[in-house]
Amino acid sequence: MSDIHSTAYRYDAVCTELGVSPNPYVVKMLEKEKEDTVLMKKKGEFKENMHLYLAGNNKLLTDKRLVDQDMLVLYKTLQNNLYVTSLDLRFNNITDEGAKHLAKLIEESATLRDLNLMSNDIGPEGAEMLAKALQTNESMKSLRLTGNKIGNRGGMAFAQMLQVNTTLEALDVADCDLTIESVIALSTVLHQNKTLKALNVNRPILFTQQEETTVHYAKMLHVNTTIEEIHLQKYDMRDFGATRLAENLMQNNTLKCLNLSCNRITRDGALEISKVLKENTAIEILDLGYNRLEDDGACHIAEALKTYNTNLQTLVVSFNNIGNKGLCALADALKVNTSLKQIFIWGNKLEEPATIAFASLLESGRIKSEDTDIRAYVVDGVTKLCELNNSIRRHYYYAPSYGDDVPTWQQRGQNPRGSDVIAIKNFTTY
Repeated sequence: MSDIHSTAYRYDAVCTELGVSPNPYVVKMLEKEKEDTVLMKKKGEFKENMHLYLAGNNKLLTDKRLVDQDMLVLYKTLQNNLYVTSLDLRFNNITDEGAKHLAKLIEESATLRDLNLMSNDIGPEGAEMLAKALQTNESMKSLRLTGNKIGNRGGMAFAQMLQVNTTLEALDVADCDLTIESVIALSTVLHQNKTLKALNVNRPILFTQQEETTVHYAKMLHVNTTIEEIHLQKYDMRDFGATRLAENLMQNNTLKCLNLSCNRITRDGALEISKVLKENTAIEILDLGYNRLEDDGACHIAEALKTYNTNLQTLVVSFNNIGNKGLCALADALKVNTSLKQIFIWGNKLEEPATIAFASLLESGRIKSEDTDIRAYVVDGVTKLCELNNSIRRHYYYAPSYGDDVPTWQQRGQNPRGSDVIAIKNFTTY
């Protein structure tokens, strides 16, 4: 099965074989793919693979979420399929029983590269089956399990999987109720793993305030040469943990994205992080949102941007209690620094000196409106800033189905108001 027509035919045959009715949502997505294929053929183009989008939270496409029975049908449909290489099953009602069928699909498929299971009902048992399947799989590049409560048992299973898997490049186990044992186990196996490039372990369930998990990840980043993106959000990280991270990142030349948002980092931690920026390491995206940097911390970051750093492209300092002094220092740094393209500052003390400074940057074109979360306006001669709905992970949980902000992986739906705008943007989500 190497095209959409044979895939759709196989789906109907499997439904008949199992004695179940075809799911209208799946049928609709397959029909959409047929239409797209016909349009591309008229243009002389050929489509080699397909992203099968079956997210359960898109009300413009479906009013019913997929269940475990649908996973059995999908498994039998795709087990020898060469056309479908990406499967999006986020926000459905898939439990451990459905995960069992998906694990079989992972074991038997030679072409499936991306699997998104965000916000389903998969537990520890289902996670163990998925992890076991990945031990022998040689095609999967990305797995997202965000929001599935796989717990410590599931986390340990994935740590064990990473010891033998040599193809997986991105693993997302955020909000999965991982405990300290599985979080440390994941960091430990990455001392040896040479293929994983992106890891999201946000919001573990920690019972200690000694920051052992942060120290373990810091030591891992000191020796790991493949990790390019790591998310350590909601780790209750303080200045001690930020300092340990900074010390071990000094010689790291591969990490490009560092997410430390929603922690307790203050000016002292920001000072240590600024030292990493002064070393001009490979970090391109730095998220320090929802911390406690205040003016002094922002000044430390600004100094690094103004004098030493030429690699950082995105900086997030939203909701950090930063006042005029810190915000004006960041604005002044942007006048000198030409590499920083995106900055997000909403949620700080946006008083008039700071608003004028950033309004000037927006007016001059130094910052584009799509690269920040603020917009300037004037009321009675006073410059003010309002919030724009922009962020670096804008489409992480949800993406629009119509308008000018539809990512390439999202299926375009019909605007209920009747108008339809061609998509012109493509925001990454991972």
